[in-house]
Amino acid sequence: MKKNNIILIGFMGVGKGTIARGLIKKSDMFAIDTDDLIESMENRKIKKIFELEGEPYFRNLEKKTAIWLENSVSNTIISTGGGFYKQENLNKIGKVIYLKSSFQGILDRINECPNADKKLKKRPLLQNMEEAIKLFDSRVSDYEKVADIIVDVEKKDLEKIVDEILGKI
Repeated sequence: MKKNNIILIGFMGVGKGTIARGLIKKSDMFAIDTDDLIESMENRKIKKIFELEGEPYFRNLEKKTAIWLENSVSNTIISTGGGFYKQENLNKIGKVIYLKSSFQGILDRINECPNADKKLKKRPLLQNMEEAIKLFDSRVSDYEKVADIIVDVEKKDLEKIVDEILGKI
């Protein structure tokens, strides 16, 4: 049985956290971010975890987080890291919404932010653009496969995206 959570998935920088905050304002739900949970659990930033422990270690932390979410969280908007969609229990945690955008659309979105440099720096997998594009291309069909709902977010304002999500759920 699916819980009444909303899980936002999509590539890094697509706006999962921003959209989660927008959804909070128009619903009676709470929101949490899987990367924030992992940083709290480890008492260090994601970038440091990748640097010191590597990606497999980080993915194991995501697995622990997914199990905890399934067992402990309800009525919550969950924004996830870009690779969180691979968790085997994803559909047991809640309704999965894929926030879809082109790679260029994501870069444009990040670059429009006043703190764009900081946003790019904190994403270890965006440090090499050629590799990031390959990663993006390899994930798109997987995001679509695991999603209950797909919402195109490219060049849309936050309010329109939030209304569309609430209308579809």
